[in-house]
Order: sequence, then structure tokens, then C-alpha cells
Amino acid sequence: MIKPTAGAFLFGILAIGYFAVVQPAPAVAQSVDELAAVCAGCHGENGVPMDKTIPNIWGQNRSYLLNQLVAFKLGHRTNEQMAPVVESLSKTDMEALATHFSKLSWPDLQQPPVPDDVKAKARAILDPLNCRGCHQEHYQGDTVRPRLAGQQDDYLVKTMTDFHTGDRKTYLGMVALMKSIDEADIKALGAYLAAVKLPGH
Repeated sequence: MIKPTAGAFLFGILAIGYFAVVQPAPAVAQSVDELAAVCAGCHGENGVPMDKTIPNIWGQNRSYLLNQLVAFKLGHRTNEQMAPVVESLSKTDMEALATHFSKLSWPDLQQPPVPDDVKAKARAILDPLNCRGCHQEHYQGDTVRPRLAGQQDDYLVKTMTDFHTGDRKTYLGMVALMKSIDEADIKALGAYLAAVKLPGH
């Protein structure tokens, strides 16, 4: 939901720090399947996360996944579960994982249908903010921004709330946008986006 140029700039700055700080892994090399098996402990062996506040990563955009791994590695994002996972990952590991998960099929998370009044409320908020300007027409995301369509409802709500409160500052444009809306409306946005299906699916 931030301007493409701003998003690309922020990603570029993060990548510079990433390549400058991340060193090759000193530990015994693991295959991408072994690394992915660790991720499955929370994100689900079949792509369905164990907890609805955990995001689906199957079929998510590669550069976005890599960006988030780098952010966790450098401490720009913090999470008790992710911290020990990324600690031993090398640059090559993170690139391999991002590629691996981006090539998997997006799972059906069995999101509940959204009532018409909730859809109308969500659209009345999203359209003026021009969220599709960055997340694309069907909220499928692009190389920098994540796919939102069909993502976990509770995860979307938590993420938007964290931007709204300023607890998450990885994208300053998102912080500004989320602060501009009423926190009470975020639940409707999460429900609507979680139920969006891409054409042909």
C-alpha cells in the first residue's frame, strides 16, 4: 500500500545491509528440503499454518519472502519463533528458501465467506487508500509487496494492527496508511482480504 518507488527503495536499502552483514553459514550445509521442514513446524507441512496468526508462505512472492527473512536476520523484525530459525541461515539458505516456497501452490485456507456489509465496509476503506496500486488489482502483490488475497484472516488483522500501532515499522508508508484508519475497522479489512480469490481459483 506504499508507493512502488518507496517500496523498492526500502527493499534496496534492506538488501544492501543484508549483503553487508550476512556471512556464509559456518554450520554444516543443509538441503533446502531440510530447511523447509523446519519452517513446516509452524507454517504447516501442507502449507496451512498451525496457528491463524502465522502467515501462509506457500506461493508467496519470492522477493517479499526473502525480504522478510533478511529483516528477521538483521533484527529489523522480531519474533520469538523466527529469531532462532534465521540465526544460522546464510544468504544462500535464505535465497533458496524464498525460491522454494514461492514455487509452491497457494493452499486453500478455508476462509469463511464475508457478509455483503463487511465487503462494502472494507472496500470503502481500501479503495480511497488505493491499496491495489501496490498490492495489484486482485491483491496478489508483486515482487516487493506480499500477496494479501487468501492470506490468514487473523494474521492480516495482526499485521495491520501492528502497523497501526507502530509496533511494526518495516514499511513506513504502511505505518502512515494504517494510522489513518480506525483500528476498529481493521477486522473488516482482514476478513475481506482473506476471502479474496484470484481469477481462475
